[in-house]
Amino acid sequence: MADNEAGLKAQIAEMQQKLDQLKTTATSSSYDAYQTSLTGRYCSPEMSKLFSQRSRHSTWRKLWLYLAESEHEIGIETITPEALDQMRAHLELTDADFEVARVEEKKRRHDVMAHVHAFGAVAPAAAGIIHYGATSCYVTDNTELMLMRDGIDLLLPKLAKVIWNLAQFAMQWKAEPTLAYTHLQPAQLITVGKRAAQWAQDLMFDLENIEHVRNELKFRGAQGTTGTQASFMEIFGDDTAKCDKLNELLCKKTGFSECYDVSTQTYTRKVDLIVANAIAGLGSTAQKIAGDIRHLATFKEIEEPFEKDQIGSSAMSYKRNPMRSERIYSLARELMSKPASFAATHSDQWMERSLDDSAIRRMDIPETFLLADAILIGLDNVSNGLVVYPNRVNARVQEELPFMITESIIMKLVALGESRQEAHEQIRVLSHQAGRSVKNDGKPNDLVARIKATEFFKPIWAGLDDMLKAELYTGRSVEIVERFCAEGGVLDKKIKPYKAFIEKATTAELSV
Repeated sequence: MADNEAGLKAQIAEMQQKLDQLKTTATSSSYDAYQTSLTGRYCSPEMSKLFSQRSRHSTWRKLWLYLAESEHEIGIETITPEALDQMRAHLELTDADFEVARVEEKKRRHDVMAHVHAFGAVAPAAAGIIHYGATSCYVTDNTELMLMRDGIDLLLPKLAKVIWNLAQFAMQWKAEPTLAYTHLQPAQLITVGKRAAQWAQDLMFDLENIEHVRNELKFRGAQGTTGTQASFMEIFGDDTAKCDKLNELLCKKTGFSECYDVSTQTYTRKVDLIVANAIAGLGSTAQKIAGDIRHLATFKEIEEPFEKDQIGSSAMSYKRNPMRSERIYSLARELMSKPASFAATHSDQWMERSLDDSAIRRMDIPETFLLADAILIGLDNVSNGLVVYPNRVNARVQEELPFMITESIIMKLVALGESRQEAHEQIRVLSHQAGRSVKNDGKPNDLVARIKATEFFKPIWAGLDDMLKAELYTGRSVEIVERFCAEGGVLDKKIKPYKAFIEKATTAELSV
């Protein structure tokens, strides 16, 4: 009996131990803490990595190294080669470094100083000179500028790839007549390719705007606590040339052409707004494109890619919902909201700076780039696999074409001597009769049959069937597409700097 009790207690103890282990595992699992959907579901590993804590804080360490190197090169003898070597050896943070910084920040309530101490712990020869003459914004602001620049460099080739996809699609379908819409009502015909060319042109504008912002982006540099370089004037004995040299060296080391002419404790938050406006423009274009595709999918004319085993609806198994376009649309809505937040942050910076910009920028800056990245991934996927149903497209054209040729009929009758007003009235009456038949009775459009049965139109009966060729009514659509989308055309020249990326990405897609 005693043995049984002892065995039972041992079993209970073992089970409790396993339960405790499971609890520990569950507590530390990523499934038990909020994770942003952007990094968990939508954006690329490279963009997620760029805005990771390791990337951010390793950039801080690089900036501290660059500052120390530059000060040493200008003549600060207390910064030794040994100190610089130790800093270079520990630029990328380890998990242990993050733990040291976590403990320090809990004690000091200052994230920059926590990381100064963590860096000094692994580079003791440099512990006394790390951050020499700098304010916190030396590392935080300059890092943001570097990350935004590198983020743009990740976005631009992906944007060019989407433009290239649409250019190829537009050329393939440059002559396929399709209904155009104004007020979402059928209007004069265009071609499937011309509509895609319009999408591509909007994206080209986004590419140009983001390129412009990228080229105009500057560095904050080492400007001191309120942007006067007072601390560096003291370090360099009031030698302004050395202060200028310091920023020249920092720009060279970080890959910027120059510093902003005027800074406060921060670089002006107007820069964030300028960047956000350019990138949010992509959100506007993406929502427009995705919205058009969603409508065309409803009309059953064009669909986004739909995989063999893909499920459109958990309940309605027949459905082919445009989930990719809907995702793009949703992400674009969030991206377009970002400039308002940046504008509010900029406008509310009191005097030379207040810290109420900090928490919100920690979210807004990464999310702006992660959203844009996710949108471009979606657009690339959709634009690279659009499916056109030409028979359906033509059927919808034929439903409306009889109405669209009425103006040509009037012109031909007038040329044969009939009254323009009388021709207009005859067409108006028959058109409304045919329209009522379509709407009230659900019958096909029989306007042509009505015209053939009305004696007034006898002079143009012989040529009426030839007038129903849709390609006669697409205007210069083909020429417009060729001029804009063909090899050597406007788009081809614009995306030329990204051709290597596009070719590599296309090859990778084909090999999957």
